[in-house]
Amino acid sequence: MFSIPIRVYWEDTDAGGVVYHARYLAFLERARSDALRAMGWGQRALQEAGLVFAVHSMHLDFLRPARLDDLLEVTAEVARVGRASAVFAQRILRGGELLLTAEVKVASLRAGDFRPCPMEDRLHEELKSLQAGRSA
Repeated sequence: MFSIPIRVYWEDTDAGGVVYHARYLAFLERARSDALRAMGWGQRALQEAGLVFAVHSMHLDFLRPARLDDLLEVTAEVARVGRASAVFAQRILRGGELLLTAEVKVASLRAGDFRPCPMEDRLHEELKSLQAGRSA
């Protein structure tokens, strides 16, 4: 499982100092992008392979609020992989306390016309090897 730390700043909160619900989406996106980058599949590498990922669907459960100046841990784990999509299980924690769970499905699209396409074989195999519950 991959994780990154994220500090909550003023810009992330509402007038009451609570993280605005839409900001969680940006936190989740950063963790997924950084997880791919750590695998050697940063945005440039994906573009060079003629590929982009776009969020197809997501399900979020907001369990507890994050607040101004909290240090969060945002995780990304590959839950399922198809030829032209992947599902990430994600969590946001504060000091071990679970604040949010998410399931995010991303679609593999051709960079030129944003039409669905299969992932490059090497990327597909790497994601499959990381699939939760599967030994590498």
